[in-house]
Amino acid sequence: MNVQVLVKAPVLAALVAIIAIAAVFYRQGFHSTDYLQTVLFKPDQVKMGSQGPSVRFRKIQTFKQDYAHTTITQYESERSGMQVIVADREGPKVNGYFTLATEIFDDSGSPHTLEHLVFMGSKSYHYKGLLDKLASRAYGSTNAWTATDHTAYTLETAGWEGFAQILPVYLEHLIVPTITDAACSTEVHHINGEGNDAGVVYSEMQGVQYTSTELMDLKARRLLYPENVGFRYETGGMMEALRVLAPEKIRSFHRAMYQPRNMCVIIVGEVDHDNLLSILDTFEESVKDDIPALDASFRRPWIESAQPPALKETTIATIDFPEEDESVGDIIVGFFGPNCIDVVETTALNVLLTYLCGSSVAVLENVIVEKEELASSVSCWWDARPNSVVWLQPTGVATEKLAFVEQRLISLLKEVASKPLDMTYMHECIQRERRQIKAQAEESESFYSTNIITDYLFGSRDGSTLRDFKSLGEYDILEKWTDEQWRAFLKKWISDAHHVSILGKPSLKLATKLKEDEEARIEKRKQELGVEGLKQLAKKLEDAKRQNEVEIPASLLEKWQVPSVESIHFINAQTARSGKARGLGVYDNSAQKVIDKASPGLPLFVQFEDVRTNFVRIAVHVGTSKLPAAYKPLLSSFSDNFFNTPIRRNGEYIPFEQVVMELERDTVSYVLDGGNKVSDTESFVIRLQVEPDKYATAVEWIRTMMFDSIFDVTRLKAGVTKQLADIPEAKRDGRVMTNEIEMAIHNEASSLLVAKRTLVKAVYLRRLKKLLEKDPDAVLSRFEELRKCLFTFDNIRVLVTADVSNSKLVDPVKTWDVLSKSLDTAVEAINPIVKPFTLLNDEGRNPGSVGATIVPMRAIDSSYAVSSAKGLTSFSDPEIPALLVAMQYLETVEGTLWNAVRGNGLAYGVYFAKELDGGYLHFKVYRSPLASKAIVAARDAITALVNGTVAFEKPMIEGAISQLVMALADEQASMAAAALQDYICGVVRGLEPDYNIKMLAKVRTVTVEDIKQAMKTWLLPIFEPGKSNVVVCCSHAMVEKLEEGLQAMGYKTRIKQLSDFHDDYGLEAPEGEEDGDEDEEDSDDGSEYSRNSSDGLADD
Repeated sequence: MNVQVLVKAPVLAALVAIIAIAAVFYRQGFHSTDYLQTVLFKPDQVKMGSQGPSVRFRKIQTFKQDYAHTTITQYESERSGMQVIVADREGPKVNGYFTLATEIFDDSGSPHTLEHLVFMGSKSYHYKGLLDKLASRAYGSTNAWTATDHTAYTLETAGWEGFAQILPVYLEHLIVPTITDAACSTEVHHINGEGNDAGVVYSEMQGVQYTSTELMDLKARRLLYPENVGFRYETGGMMEALRVLAPEKIRSFHRAMYQPRNMCVIIVGEVDHDNLLSILDTFEESVKDDIPALDASFRRPWIESAQPPALKETTIATIDFPEEDESVGDIIVGFFGPNCIDVVETTALNVLLTYLCGSSVAVLENVIVEKEELASSVSCWWDARPNSVVWLQPTGVATEKLAFVEQRLISLLKEVASKPLDMTYMHECIQRERRQIKAQAEESESFYSTNIITDYLFGSRDGSTLRDFKSLGEYDILEKWTDEQWRAFLKKWISDAHHVSILGKPSLKLATKLKEDEEARIEKRKQELGVEGLKQLAKKLEDAKRQNEVEIPASLLEKWQVPSVESIHFINAQTARSGKARGLGVYDNSAQKVIDKASPGLPLFVQFEDVRTNFVRIAVHVGTSKLPAAYKPLLSSFSDNFFNTPIRRNGEYIPFEQVVMELERDTVSYVLDGGNKVSDTESFVIRLQVEPDKYATAVEWIRTMMFDSIFDVTRLKAGVTKQLADIPEAKRDGRVMTNEIEMAIHNEASSLLVAKRTLVKAVYLRRLKKLLEKDPDAVLSRFEELRKCLFTFDNIRVLVTADVSNSKLVDPVKTWDVLSKSLDTAVEAINPIVKPFTLLNDEGRNPGSVGATIVPMRAIDSSYAVSSAKGLTSFSDPEIPALLVAMQYLETVEGTLWNAVRGNGLAYGVYFAKELDGGYLHFKVYRSPLASKAIVAARDAITALVNGTVAFEKPMIEGAISQLVMALADEQASMAAAALQDYICGVVRGLEPDYNIKMLAKVRTVTVEDIKQAMKTWLLPIFEPGKSNVVVCCSHAMVEKLEEGLQAMGYKTRIKQLSDFHDDYGLEAPEGEEDGDEDEEDSDDGSEYSRNSSDGLADD
């Protein structure tokens, strides 16, 4: 349950460093003074260590991991008992996780309420939003989540200096928050002047409590745990409990749990240890009179509490969940598993679950999904606890088959345990798991945070269980396990174990009853309160808001200086090029020297990025600009099929199961992704990650899947069926549909961006499936033609990220000849990458003639909007720096748009989206009770800044610039990410190496007037009829009010249906066949709404 979430638009990486430097000049006055759960838990064992610096923190241990470039250090405060664990790893980001073990024995939601309340102020700082504003100035952001067993508060910054600045203020908010009655009223629960229940926490749980996932999970926990075990309860809070939760109960829970000795400060990144311990020592001195003495009575949550008894019998329970579509239900099956701090057993559990349901060839997935077609997938995971819980979940199960599928799942598990296992595949699963753990350790800070949090909650506080995190020796042990040991493990914990199974049955009757009961409850309350009572509640709420919204003095914020950019250590990847890539220029560096000395190969376009890594990451970037438009909708099926299809090897037919098993054996990961991964929407990317000794093998796999794969009718049918099954869910997503309709209105139909939409697949794939049955050869010929168009020498660019300088690649260039020889190398030049603005149609280039398009959707009870106007088309545009700062100023947490829109309950979030050479600007509204009001509020807030009614705040400008720096750090958070950004900057965007230097002078000259002008020129037109178009997807009940609101703004409006934006791209239904099975959403809506106040855009 996340709080403090703000969606940010992508930011141009190449510019952000420049703009960061501008922050320094701004402060110096050089311009006008008018910005869960990772795959594996790894506990560790340790000895008491030496003292740290001259502060009251004792170093327990420090060790370097054997499998990653990370050092773990553990400290403990000698006066408070607070633990500090630092994972030192290279990179620009510093991530903090301030974790408290939180245990409660009711459904009051007290743990969840504190996740929100601590941000409302502390002993020394009685200001809501102070933490967010400080973080935004210090290249950072805050967030938090509440789990069943802990609450974690996050701080992420670019560089240590900003992190160190905010840390003591953040910790004070955790240990000595204000928790006022007013804050409890607005953040937890209140009754508004209309008699409705509201409050941030309450509203959040209102959207969760009656979902199938929540109802089934809660039922399972009630069966697994007795009343004296905290895992039984909903720590988020049940609505009926939140309605009566008193502030004093929350404060009491805070006193019990929010103590330094129950908190672990976890930091991942480049950390100054002496500075850290000094800060923490000073902080503890400041709160010593507010916290219990270290020798005071204290019970460690979860460990010194009652543990659940073993299950005495298997229980199968059926529950109803509210849902109009009663055709598909859910199943979840839970077993108690091994202790989460037993590293060998939990690793064995991970490997076993991979063996059972880790891919399409794993036994549960292969039998239940692929062969017997009883479910669309079988998911598996486990919750880390002293008695871990193992979960199996078949999805997409027909309601009438729920009981049968549950029985089939259990019988299949018993069948697997009764026969010898495929030990070859088991060992491949062990090796693959080991490779993936190494990759996670290199790429993801959450790998460290999740494992360290679990160890803190359930491991030994002396550090003895943390030290297992040092190595991967448990995999060596498991490689020696026999078939008998694996089957005994499977029988003990899963196949022969008692379990709880929950069958979730959709019920329209329950959905109707819940709605009617809630309406009756609210109406009864209104009658009891009367007009006068409602007025008093409204006044009480306004008083609470007034108490909470005390303005933060600028002088207070300015006490914390914006950190220097030099404190951020960005990752520097070295670029080297071979073949056609050399045409972009080559650099004088060690990586290029290695490539130049290597055996030459055919002139395929290959760019190498040299970083410190234990792996090789390959991305084959394939353009689609030369592909005929009629073939582009096929790409969704082509992509799904690419790695899941038979091949022909040396004349022999190799079934898809063997292909998948061999790919898993040879790689860490493999996937075919959309081109947005490389900022090129008119392309796709084939990505493989391997160990260096598998470099040549990976290249051979790429060639094989391109040219030796077999388009098999059975596999294609299966893929299309699965994709069609996903369409109804996608069409229920208001945000996705709003974006798709905007694309259809403003982009050429020939663009891949438009052709791959769900609303195209809804028609195209249905017809394709019928054509596969009627005339499969016609479909196969289309796929063969697609292959021929895509895989050409002039259409392929390759990115290789590896440790090039240390010669970890054998034959880095010549290895690619195996692919090049399958291509026609006699080409003059490589196809240019499409510029985004060229994809716009006439309306996209000059928006405004369509006006507002309103699309009602039966599946949503909110509204989503996209407003579109003209944008920049070139990275050399002189307005870029001012525009970036202007947008970030508006989007800052607790800033202009936050307060105008989210702060007034007009939407969950609003933000700008753009490509700086895309030719468009978008303003997006996410989850609004009435999107037109959110749009008006945003327009008015920006107008007030432009016309001077509201003054610009210097701390906010500094914060905006800082957030742009943070965006760059996000883009370069890991070695692989930094390498990818180099490719995007140099290859995709075609920017010169000295682009940043050339832009520096322009950035330095940005003033408040420049920012105002950027808002006036580029942002205000997004809200102006005739210069912009608006797309809104909403509930049926909102249509009339939205029409009124948008017309009042001056927009002409039209009501459309999702089906109006379907497109078949010329693929006709087989003769004598009609689609006829369009969903009810489309067929029903047309008769209900037919108003159209403009001719607008012709149907797709």
